[in-house]
Amino acid sequence: MRALTPAAPAVTVIVPNFNGARHLAVCLPSLHRQTHPDFATLVVDDASTDASRELVGHEFPGVQMIELPRNRGFVAAVNAGIRATASPIVALLNNDTEPEPRWLEELCRPLATDPTVGFCASKLLLFDRREVIHSAGDFYGFDGVPGNRGVWQTDRGQYDREEDVFGACGGAAAYRRAMLEQIGLFDEDLWMYCEDVDLSWRAQLAGWRCRFVPTARVYHRLSATGGGPIASFYCGRNFIHVLARNVPGPLLRRYRGRIVAAQLRFALESLRHAREPAARARLWGQLAGLRMLPRALGKRRAAPPTDPANLQRLEKLLSNREA
Repeated sequence: MRALTPAAPAVTVIVPNFNGARHLAVCLPSLHRQTHPDFATLVVDDASTDASRELVGHEFPGVQMIELPRNRGFVAAVNAGIRATASPIVALLNNDTEPEPRWLEELCRPLATDPTVGFCASKLLLFDRREVIHSAGDFYGFDGVPGNRGVWQTDRGQYDREEDVFGACGGAAAYRRAMLEQIGLFDEDLWMYCEDVDLSWRAQLAGWRCRFVPTARVYHRLSATGGGPIASFYCGRNFIHVLARNVPGPLLRRYRGRIVAAQLRFALESLRHAREPAARARLWGQLAGLRMLPRALGKRRAAPPTDPANLQRLEKLLSNREA
């Protein structure tokens, strides 16, 4: 592990990486162009076998790097980066992204001005079709299905208002360290996918707010390091885990019909397309999620009780599904 700088900057941008040298060659120069006056970049290399480590070491000497000895998965790599830093704000950025120069400065602004904001969401657009939205913050439906606001929509300014949302896509987000110290880091049982949704739930239940910042713009090569059957499996599994761990009892009881119907819909759709690898992976993921229920319920029992007033606020936020 390359030594980290002794003085903690205001922000550390953590870039998890696995065999992404071709993406780092775009992502890291875009961080060098950021206007934020006080930040450091930390690449967490998850045992890459390509030229990632050599690229960072030779081409980007100002970038810090943690070299994990074995592949531990996206979530564990992110947590390793958070634990290795001391900045009061940590920003996560996927290696297959290109942020605009003012991205970090804009993204961190609400954290500096409002102590009730615990994390901030970027506006993500497709790398190759820069007028198409990938995420304008996350929503969570009463049916237990998370999603990205505005996904696949042409960006016509319909998400140009700074506002509170349920959560932030972890591909480009900023988090207050004090919040993470209170609620815990990302859940490593999830490995990849929905770890940001799980953290958003825990943050919201603890009373923290998430702010969508439309001027914090990032271009994303969608599924450049995942997707297909891998994404289908982990989404099928982790949707169930996040539900069982986090959704408060009153909401589970009130919307149990929608929740069960959504899971059945996913299963039936997978069975109809069972010849396709992604469909089979989704079904196996749902079965894996059911097997993990005891573990998720154990975490649920260990969580602090939810304040009723906070639950009312959160339910209103959930009902505002994509607005």
